[in-house]
Amino acid sequence: MLQVISLLVENKLGALLRVTGLLSARGYNIESLTVARTLDPTLSRMSIVVDVDSSLRGQVIKQMNKLVNVLQASDVTEAPAVKRELLLLRVRTPMDSRTAVLKEAEIFGARVVDSSVEGFATLVSFVRHLLATIC
Repeated sequence: MLQVISLLVENKLGALLRVTGLLSARGYNIESLTVARTLDPTLSRMSIVVDVDSSLRGQVIKQMNKLVNVLQASDVTEAPAVKRELLLLRVRTPMDSRTAVLKEAEIFGARVVDSSVEGFATLVSFVRHLLATIC
């Protein structure tokens, strides 16, 4: 079963390595990993999706909390959230068919982020689940 873990870590060298090392040493497969700074530049937030047996979910959180750079680890699997996937797509198309391609991309919510004579790059955000509360 997929488990979503939210970590608040010190923004120091090796923090990501320690977290991923703990998971890989125990044989857990990381499905998704996102890391970004918080408003405090000394801290970072990690969101990790891990494939873990449901009986071991609590144990994974306890192990994360024991790591040196981890300030807080919590299981947010059941919490309401917005989950998105991003796709960066580069399209090469002749000038005469470019408007048709852009109209099709607009239907899916794509946004042009770069354009040149040869083509353009679009950024598409797929909203998978939209729940009541935005985290």
